[in-house]
Amino acid sequence: MANKGISRLGVSYAREAMAHLRAADPVLARLIDAVGPIEIAMRRERFAALGRAIIFQQLAGAAARTIHDRFVALFPGRRFPTPRQVLDASPEDLRRVGLSRQKSLYLKDLAAHVENGTLNFHRFSKMEDEEVIVDLTRVHGIGRWTAEMFLMFNLGRPDVLPVDDLGVRNAARRLYRMRKMPDAKRLRALAERWRPYRSAASWYLWRSGDVVLPDGASTKPRSPARGTSKVRKKPIAEPSPPALARPGDGPPRS
Repeated sequence: MANKGISRLGVSYAREAMAHLRAADPVLARLIDAVGPIEIAMRRERFAALGRAIIFQQLAGAAARTIHDRFVALFPGRRFPTPRQVLDASPEDLRRVGLSRQKSLYLKDLAAHVENGTLNFHRFSKMEDEEVIVDLTRVHGIGRWTAEMFLMFNLGRPDVLPVDDLGVRNAARRLYRMRKMPDAKRLRALAERWRPYRSAASWYLWRSGDVVLPDGASTKPRSPARGTSKVRKKPIAEPSPPALARPGDGPPRS
């Protein structure tokens, strides 16, 4: 059964982003040839997406899914509880499904922000990316990386660059033949040419781990006669490589 929280239509900027990135960066042009069209499956969820991100922080995928499913089962008939239901849940029930005391407090803080209107998802369409990040990171347990993923995969923002994401940094180092891992400053400088579609460029960097390019990270465009590397085409709602783990910024689901 398809997940009703996910739109298979993908992001509206995909075609324009591919054309821009091809013209702006020969390395990404080759990567786009190998990976194919952008296939980001957009999530319409708001509260549920952030709650799930908190639950999944710094846990292996299988363990996190088990805890998530047990948590949701506390609220029969719902895909995810309402903020009011989370606030009313007892600490004992949350502990019984496997949530730590800290994550329980994070979930309740998120629910409180939504319930009292401090965090109003309806305002986001009128806010700049950095304003949304500031709004989200007021919640305990939501750090910048989590907010950036929300911008990219839930709000469909086209120009987000997650400079702390280990998958993006590793891919940039490999594709652009850097001697050491790029820091935030170097990654931002590299990504200037990708504006205003840095979200799409980041997606291609994540996907670069799924393909083998003919000559590594060469900037020389690949000849069509030499064939195209194959990659499994599957829309994703969240990036697959591990991200930089730190308090408040858990790794994406595996």
